[in-house]
Amino acid sequence: MNPSSFQSDGGQASSDLMSSLTPEELLRVFHDQTRAPVPLGTAARPIELDGPVRKQYDVDPTGHFAMVESPDGLGDDPDGLIARVRDFFADRGQRVEWKTYDYDGPADLGGRLVAAGFVRQDDEALILGEAAPLAAQDIDLPDGLVVRAADDFADFARMRTMSETVWGESQAWVTESLYPDWVARPESMDVVVIEESRDGPVLCAARGEYDSSGFTGLWGGSTLAGWRGRGLYRATLLHRARLGLERGKDYVRVDASPDSEPILRRLGLHRVATTTPYVFDPRA
Repeated sequence: MNPSSFQSDGGQASSDLMSSLTPEELLRVFHDQTRAPVPLGTAARPIELDGPVRKQYDVDPTGHFAMVESPDGLGDDPDGLIARVRDFFADRGQRVEWKTYDYDGPADLGGRLVAAGFVRQDDEALILGEAAPLAAQDIDLPDGLVVRAADDFADFARMRTMSETVWGESQAWVTESLYPDWVARPESMDVVVIEESRDGPVLCAARGEYDSSGFTGLWGGSTLAGWRGRGLYRATLLHRARLGLERGKDYVRVDASPDSEPILRRLGLHRVATTTPYVFDPRA
């Protein structure tokens, strides 16, 4: 990792919310714990090494997950390696996302991916922080709402309905991929919902994911339009930080959209880099 590529978050939160680690230190911890080690895959979702490239994907090519990263660069023949990875997924007929960080090498990685047929997606901010200052903050929800961890299929089915309302397209992966993954590996995630009652709709949902690192990955955060701007997403962040601490996870990470980044920054977290996905879909 090149420390000179670090992006300052350009602003300060209130001092009582600040992490004790600097943004530079947080990025170093993140890289050393999350990106540098080669994680273990599973039979259904293996991780394969192709030189410095890491491929993780559903064995079933109709599955919803296929991801590539190259935290150690691309060696002496980056274009050849990119083409080999692309062709691997083309032969499988499987959509894949190559996840890049702005400090990844080579410096023109994004341009090389586009030249090979990958399509650049929207940039996201890599946001990091310590969990304890986040978890210590009060959760303030509108009267009558509760935040809790999902605990049965009905919760996931209601989450899918909410997500389809928000995004206007099928969110089958919630019940067909996320739910079976949660059942098979409950130690790998907590899924959080906000609701007025179990009989009503899910108003907001998000998940915290865990690996061998000290980080809770804070993913998702869809909220029904009529409930936005009322602290629901913030409540899921605080609740997930608490759940992560209970599992021994001292840090949090978020790939944040422009909509969620200001909320995260106000909570005392730091923008430390930019992450950009590039997608190759042989079915497109």
